[in-house]
Amino acid sequence: MHDTAAAALSPFDIAALLVVAAAVFGYINHHYIRLPHVIGLTIMGALAAVVLTVLNALVPSITLDDSVSRLLERLNFTQTLLQGMLSFLLFAGALHVDLDRLKADWLPVLLLSTVGVIISTVVVGAAAWGVGMLLGVQIAPIWYFVFGALISPTDPVSVLGVLREENVPASLQSAVAGESLFNDGVGIVVFTILLGAAVTGADFSLSEGARLFVIEAGGGVAIGLVIGWLGFRALRSMDEYTLEVLITLAVVMGGYALCSQLHVSGPLAMAVAGLLIGNQGANLAMSDLTLDYVNKFWELVDEVLNSVLFLLIGLEVIALVPGLRELVFGLAAIAITLAARAIAVGGAIKAIPAARLSTPGSGRVLWWGGLRGGISVALALSLPEGSTRDLLLAATFAAVLFSVLVQRATLGKLIDGLKASHSPAMEKSEQAGPSSD
Repeated sequence: MHDTAAAALSPFDIAALLVVAAAVFGYINHHYIRLPHVIGLTIMGALAAVVLTVLNALVPSITLDDSVSRLLERLNFTQTLLQGMLSFLLFAGALHVDLDRLKADWLPVLLLSTVGVIISTVVVGAAAWGVGMLLGVQIAPIWYFVFGALISPTDPVSVLGVLREENVPASLQSAVAGESLFNDGVGIVVFTILLGAAVTGADFSLSEGARLFVIEAGGGVAIGLVIGWLGFRALRSMDEYTLEVLITLAVVMGGYALCSQLHVSGPLAMAVAGLLIGNQGANLAMSDLTLDYVNKFWELVDEVLNSVLFLLIGLEVIALVPGLRELVFGLAAIAITLAARAIAVGGAIKAIPAARLSTPGSGRVLWWGGLRGGISVALALSLPEGSTRDLLLAATFAAVLFSVLVQRATLGKLIDGLKASHSPAMEKSEQAGPSSD
């Protein structure tokens, strides 16, 4: 009967349930718990999943957890996020990134979003492999590097949410936001390449991996430039805010669908298109009225999808059945990902003197602000069923929950402390160019 009831729900019904749940939990959090919005939703979603699991264990006749699991399976979190929500979230985030500010720190952003992701993937993979050997895990070594790829990209949704809440210097905000917008696209490409090698059992070829990376990443950037330019030209040809909002929506949906068909990186395309329309489009193609409507529309889309996303992250905890080995590996994954992020950030900032960010304390903000979120969870859930998936899924959830509940909750305090200790220098950095960190 429960299977029939779950199957009877349409995609609209499932979406309605999620939006209602996000609104109810958001209301409860706002009035009673008073945690930051996404942290509150994640915690309540996770608690709901744990309570349902415990109730089912204590009273087998209660099968609500099975019903929720079936609903989540029908929703397909991976497909929903990577082929739906992500395009809107990335475009909405990129709209508000100052391209001129981003150009000032373009080199460290480029290094972090490309070389940094690759370094993090290798470091996490190697360290996880060592932990796995200590725990006696019998899986092919390449799967540890698959985990490194899926956990290395920072989540722009989480990062941009904090930056909007804090009075962060514009130069640092652009650098952090720019890196988070681009490195998830790069991370997904690296993950796809490594997963293909892991599933087929073929030896990983560095040259073939590099070729696929250039095609997918380069193709995504190219498509983003083209659709962004076409959107810009269309916006510039009229002054009708309702139609112009529709054009931005068409850029996102049509552009992401085109990238999927061409097998190039949709996330990178959305970041590029959002930067182009949010800067050139806002300055040269939109009236003040249109710009106001476009910004408010995409802020609303971002808020709704953001709320549903973090609720889903919490609810997906129901997919976990961790044993002692998975718990130990998950705890180790938290330390490993933090160490790998420190190495990637430190290497990017200090490798080339000209790459030093212009705002004092940028390195610490980039390190602790390297939040993991829905993208990592979606990629982990896309892994083939089996014990390997269970192990890597537990590690992913451990790193993501630590990121959301600890790093995100304390990032504001870190930024406040840096502003207090570097206030004159931070103010100066708003007028000056890059200097030493």
